[in-house]
Amino acid sequence: MSFLSQGLEVVAQGGKPAVARALALLETDPSGPRALALLEAAWQSPRAQVIGVTGPPGVGKSTLTGALLAEARRRGLRVAVVAVDPSSKISGGALLGDRLRLDSDPDDPDCYVRSMAARDRLGGLAHETFAAVVLLRALYDLVLVETVGVGQSETDVAELADTVIFCVQPASGDAVQFMKAGIAEIPDIAVVTKADLGGAAERALSDLKGALSLGRQFGPWQVTCLALSARAPGAAGRLLDVASQHWDHLREQQRLLQRRERQATAWLTTALREVYGRWGLARVAGRLEDRGGCSPFAHLAVLGREIEGEGGYA
Repeated sequence: MSFLSQGLEVVAQGGKPAVARALALLETDPSGPRALALLEAAWQSPRAQVIGVTGPPGVGKSTLTGALLAEARRRGLRVAVVAVDPSSKISGGALLGDRLRLDSDPDDPDCYVRSMAARDRLGGLAHETFAAVVLLRALYDLVLVETVGVGQSETDVAELADTVIFCVQPASGDAVQFMKAGIAEIPDIAVVTKADLGGAAERALSDLKGALSLGRQFGPWQVTCLALSARAPGAAGRLLDVASQHWDHLREQQRLLQRRERQATAWLTTALREVYGRWGLARVAGRLEDRGGCSPFAHLAVLGREIEGEGGYA
């Protein structure tokens, strides 16, 4: 019997090689029985906070993610990182350079870094990222997800992360330009990077606070705005402290459960539309949230069989 068929516990005990093989299975055979069993077990056993780091190209997401990784390991947390790299529209290839820029110890058994190519996805994440994060959050204490560079409307990370960190940099116009068309609604924490630039960083922070004040606020949590230099002593600790405060906020009054349920419905909607089109999605639209306690992955299989039984989908 393979290690995957023996369940999530064996994957956890197998260390980084076992995790790598499990993620490879989710990418190559996502609807197979072994992958579905593994994802079902992982969905029922979440433990990690998922922090998404997003922002425009060149803002310093990799540097910030690396600093958060180092700080979390210093605090004794087991950490997984999913770094999504852009893909060429011509060849489909990706350099997967984000994992090279992260200063992580390959021999550290409690630190795992996975690169993914965005392929044809425009929302900042790869298609497989959701399943990968569901698995990793059952195995680690903290999961960091670094998106590709995003613009004004790429908000996929909000459908994946528990805590969204949105980054802008001084003297670039990002503080206003990139707070348009949806992006202003997703951050839980907003960070002006490269704060060592002084006055430019202060102006960007002021602009950022003003732009965010125009966005919708979901519940009692008010978006926290910070200016920091990722390499400065204590900067990553300060940011991780705020993320921990948001984590505590989410775990009150079932906010975390509600957030993840919305994410599951959003993932199901996208997955069904991609496979069965709008007609197929419409056939089961009323049943997306009625999962009976099972994972969205198992529910996708159930709804898919129902749609295929109807026939005529395109």
